[in-house]
Amino acid sequence: MTHALIRVYAAVRDHLDAYAVADHLVPDLISHPRWIPELQAEALPLQRIFLAEKWLVARLHYGHVDPREAGTGNIVNCGAAMYMAPVGLVNATNPPAAYAEALDVAGAHQSSYGREAAGVFAAAVAAACGPGATPATVVEAALALAKDGTRSAIEAVAEVAVRHTNFEPALRPLREAVAPFDTVGPDYRAPSLAARRPSRLHAIEELPIALGMLLVGAGDYRRTVLGAVNYGRDCDSIATMAGAIAGALYGEGPIPAAWTKQVAEASRLDLHAPAAVLAGVAREVFARDTARRRAHESAFAALGPRPGELR
Repeated sequence: MTHALIRVYAAVRDHLDAYAVADHLVPDLISHPRWIPELQAEALPLQRIFLAEKWLVARLHYGHVDPREAGTGNIVNCGAAMYMAPVGLVNATNPPAAYAEALDVAGAHQSSYGREAAGVFAAAVAAACGPGATPATVVEAALALAKDGTRSAIEAVAEVAVRHTNFEPALRPLREAVAPFDTVGPDYRAPSLAARRPSRLHAIEELPIALGMLLVGAGDYRRTVLGAVNYGRDCDSIATMAGAIAGALYGEGPIPAAWTKQVAEASRLDLHAPAAVLAGVAREVFARDTARRRAHESAFAALGPRPGELR
């Protein structure tokens, strides 16, 4: 899904919205066979993605639902948040813009705290790109934008995470901190009856824990990702988010080359080309934003003085 979103950016070469999901992402999922590692075969991505992502095709391609509202009714989980890192990179160093764009894009996929998590995750990635950014400043940026249960969950997890420097003793305390906000319940394979339903009081588990592991690992890529993986539960999603933020903080250098090599070979994925494409798009979008801002400034200045105000 992350690579698919990058392909949408490569096609549009500008900011995205919910309509870009309908016009570009959905066709990518249903029209272009790609190598699927788990299937060991080429297949449409639609045949691999989870039911919460198949929702995009059902609602947008078959249901012709307004893309801005298509996420309503889907289960509320981390599905939309998981692939929002590209939105953060296109809006690098501008967390509020990343948050707003991700909320728009994710509206086609999710609602409630699932959509909110997408916005906050994109904002965290954008904040991590800033000069002098640290895990602490990333969490601060996330908290400055997060709303309702998502904000409360991040606060609770961060308060616990800063007391630990190794992930092993942090695992249980982090789970205890996020549990009051998590609707799934203690048995991840047998969710509670209230699981994944809209709420202003709750949050997905994955994003707060990803930020918590970023704090525990002090942003070190290896420690952060290993902490996320060993947390259990939806650990692949947690590691995806935590690794994306750690990567945005310190670049490719700290990422173990052996990991990259093994994942790329096993999955038959080029992990570098999409990143290069996205970096190019980000610079193009920044240039467009600069031109748009200057045009706005010029137009606003032409309005003249306010009534009763002298030039």
